Amino acid sequence: MADGGTVLAAGAVLRRADGRIALVHRPKYDDWTLPKGKLEAGESDEEAALREVWEETGHHGRITGELGESHYTVVRDGVERPKRVRYFVMEVAGGSFEAHAEVDEIDWVTADEARELLSYDRDRDVLARWADA
Repeated sequence: MADGGTVLAAGAVLRRADGRIALVHRPKYDDWTLPKGKLEAGESDEEAALREVWEETGHHGRITGELGESHYTVVRDGVERPKRVRYFVMEVAGGSFEAHAEVDEIDWVTADEARELLSYDRDRDVLARWADA
């Protein structure tokens, strides 16, 4: 966290060579979202995005562009905090998915399918920026 309690995170639109993108299902929230997560101490946005994509999808990524930031509020332990997520465009550079406690499913979808499956409008906004890039 930084900025007096802002939760800092990073993530990506991860694309395979066939053009399909990765969405992850998180059983804790029963949602479909883009791979992302909180920065660890001393980690840059780019490092966090690469690590989180690998942890959540099992795929190594290669950053090829930026998609800006999303800002919203999260509630953790009854406390509201602002959250900032910086997104990148990534190409798959190898790996394979194995289900785990945080992410139990991954789906490789087209942009149109992603718009339907994503649980949050903020993710659809990121997807729209990716489609326009």
